[in-house]
Amino acid sequence: MNKNLRNIVVAATILVVAIGSYFIYNLYVTYFKGNINGDVKYIYVRTGKNYADFLNELKQNNPFINIDRFESAAKKMELANALKPGRYAVEKGLNNRTLINRIKSGNQTPVELKIQNIRKKSNFIAFLAKHLEADSAAFAQVLNNKEILEKNGFNTENSYTMFLPNSYEFYWNINPQDFFDKMKNEYTKFWTEERKSKAKALGLTEQETIILASIVDSEALFDKEMPTIAGLYLNRLEKGIKLQADPTVIFANDDFTVKRVTNALLNKDSKYNTYKYSGLPPGPIMMPSLNAINAVLNREKNNYIYMCAKEDFSGYHNFAVTVQEHNINAKKYRDALNKKNIYR
Repeated sequence: MNKNLRNIVVAATILVVAIGSYFIYNLYVTYFKGNINGDVKYIYVRTGKNYADFLNELKQNNPFINIDRFESAAKKMELANALKPGRYAVEKGLNNRTLINRIKSGNQTPVELKIQNIRKKSNFIAFLAKHLEADSAAFAQVLNNKEILEKNGFNTENSYTMFLPNSYEFYWNINPQDFFDKMKNEYTKFWTEERKSKAKALGLTEQETIILASIVDSEALFDKEMPTIAGLYLNRLEKGIKLQADPTVIFANDDFTVKRVTNALLNKDSKYNTYKYSGLPPGPIMMPSLNAINAVLNREKNNYIYMCAKEDFSGYHNFAVTVQEHNINAKKYRDALNKKNIYR
């Protein structure tokens, strides 16, 4: 082989290696090199949106080190034809190939919702809309649907009793009907035969148990008082005495800044005002804790009819059997409020 030919072969070899190296490198950076910058934790594919919409939102949030490389990989892997709605976790250094396969397979990361201490159903619906894809109107359309509620044993007043506090996992794009069905299933699992039997022995339905628990929870700052308070209210129900629970008056007036229930508040004409109406209110006044529900089912057997917050503002209560005892306790508390200039 002469010198010129050898030079040509060497040059050709170098060119082939260079071209091969370029394609290998391009393949590597397009598919396998980390391309997530770590500034964004989740990528969302919204229901009903097309690939152009998805790409436009990506560009606005831009979680990529090089978005052009993602677009190139997505085009070659035909992501536009296999886009699945959902919330997808992305971690720093994630490569395009893994992310695209994650989206194409619908391998989304569930949303963990800790549901507790949400006062009203409207607040609950707003909470869901904040953390899941569907908006408030979509959730309200199902959760307030009279036909759906009645089919499942509830009405528009007591339906909030179905949603029990706990930590739950949902896919971000769960539709409201599927959400409802899952929560109804959790409710059914909670109401074991043992719990049903205890409620029946107290003369309460499942919904009434939770309604009473919502009052108990609103009254009790400390869990250990809950069974005592539950026993007291059950005594009043059994004797046909109005519950006269201050938290129901506050709920009826829709003013949760109140620290002292006045006559003006007591005059509110509402089925939730247990100073005006006998028995339980038609629905819960908050989402009660599981401790409060269990406190009702396992109420303390006592003879108490009256209760009043302690005058030391400790959060505990003075309990009484007779109205005379109660009047003494109530005066102590009123005097303490006056001393601190608390008049509403």
